Amino acid sequence: MTREERIGKLIEYLKREDVNYSTLKEPFDYKGKRLLLRSLMNVRRPGTADEKYLKLQDELLREEAEEKKIVAWEEIPVISEHYACAGIKNADRIALWKGDITRLYVDAIVNAANSQMLGCFVPCHGCIDNAIHSAAGIQLRNECAEIMERQGHEEPAGGAKITKGYNLPAKHVIHTVGPIVGGAVTDKHKRDLCSCYASCMRLAEKEGLQTIAFCCISTGEFHFPNKLAAQLAVETVDRYLTASKLTKVIFNVFKDEDYHIYKKLFA
Repeated sequence: MTREERIGKLIEYLKREDVNYSTLKEPFDYKGKRLLLRSLMNVRRPGTADEKYLKLQDELLREEAEEKKIVAWEEIPVISEHYACAGIKNADRIALWKGDITRLYVDAIVNAANSQMLGCFVPCHGCIDNAIHSAAGIQLRNECAEIMERQGHEEPAGGAKITKGYNLPAKHVIHTVGPIVGGAVTDKHKRDLCSCYASCMRLAEKEGLQTIAFCCISTGEFHFPNKLAAQLAVETVDRYLTASKLTKVIFNVFKDEDYHIYKKLFA
């Protein structure tokens, strides 16, 4: 079975699953079909899926992960090798990497989630929550839904929850809800953001993990100023590592703006 045929079968399954999408026309080109599949995965509500679907989905997502070229945490140099790192005590355990976080082979990547903790339902949205769920597969949303059902209420800002990584190279995903900034940054916004980083590292250690990669929490859709967010992130991580056994913490950035901000902080 070709990859395009596999995608076609996955689209057929998801369309049959929800009558609202049964009349959707399937695009003729490969790119269009792949975008439609991602869209249907994004809007799918939590729920069990046929084993045949999961097998085809997992094969597809793992092939795509390999093609994107998986990056192991050992390949990413620590900042002490490239920057002055004045005032940073644990520069030998902190790293900076620019790229797609879904390529990283680490014990856990951090997802900037919303308070529902179910992933992004907007088809093909550009947020990291959407990217992580799309690369992991529908099992990730199902596990998140189980966690939230047990919890019985939305996730407050500053906490953290852990799931499996499923089809991601990362073994786990740690989900945290950052503060939403609607105007001026308050002290509570700052405390909540620092709590996100500390909670994720604390949970990682509790689960026996050694390596963790952080995205730029709250700086996208939640509008936390990028420079201030990076400063608080570095301070919180460095302070935590002083009494921690974590092997490496990676600051993962995707945009040039954030990359330059972190480079200046380390230099």
